[in-house]
Amino acid sequence: MKKLVFLVPLGALFLPNLAHAQAALNGTWKVDMSKVDLSKKPDVFVLQNGMYECKTCTPPYKIKADGSDQAITGHPYTDTIAIKVVNDHEIQETDKKGGKVVGTSTVTVSPDGKSATFSFSDSSNTNGGAPVTGKGEEVLVMKGPAGSHAVSGSWRTTKFENLSDNAISWSYKVNGDEITMSAPTGQTYTAKLGGPDAPMKGDPGVTSVSVKMIGKNTFEETDKRDGKPISIFKLVLAPDGKSAQGSGTDLRQNKTNTFKVVKQ
Repeated sequence: MKKLVFLVPLGALFLPNLAHAQAALNGTWKVDMSKVDLSKKPDVFVLQNGMYECKTCTPPYKIKADGSDQAITGHPYTDTIAIKVVNDHEIQETDKKGGKVVGTSTVTVSPDGKSATFSFSDSSNTNGGAPVTGKGEEVLVMKGPAGSHAVSGSWRTTKFENLSDNAISWSYKVNGDEITMSAPTGQTYTAKLGGPDAPMKGDPGVTSVSVKMIGKNTFEETDKRDGKPISIFKLVLAPDGKSAQGSGTDLRQNKTNTFKVVKQ
């Protein structure tokens, strides 16, 4: 969650409007989960012959599905994953980092194989605070290989619900042309609008951010990992400054979710 861009060279000509928009960012914001449009791009999994593969993860991985911890690389939030096959329509996943459990989830496929429900608890990015929790639903876009587990195939997430507040809220504090973001899960940064990259604190997967105002009412944040952009977060403020249209784009997976956010 978050991302930004730059101040146009002629920004000084619009300083009063920009200052008003920046000031409107002040405060705590929360996603209205009744106004969310999730990406239509599916996730692809294959569970077959004792192996579990996440083809669309970044980076992809393939591990034994025997319930034991399996090492993975390239994922900043976890270094082992254990997949337990509960039955022919359900699996459980346990993620660890440094030997400590940082996430658990359960996926249950419907009897007809056309939909699935999932629930999760994730503390991989909460800095010792309460985990992010929630559940959701998926629909099958394309079946997996013949003879594979029911969880195999291309799945599109259609709903998130019962998400904990720490997953969908954050705060901004504006001081001149500086923006300080803080989240209840412990992430924070202070960045200058249109300025250089600023360090992100409390997030092992994001090392720096850059922010900017586009026009008079659009705030954009670009999240980076080791200098490379990985996601973009954008808020288009309503005229009254009490709500905004938001979007979050995962640049690695080419997925964009859109949503309404409301000032608390």
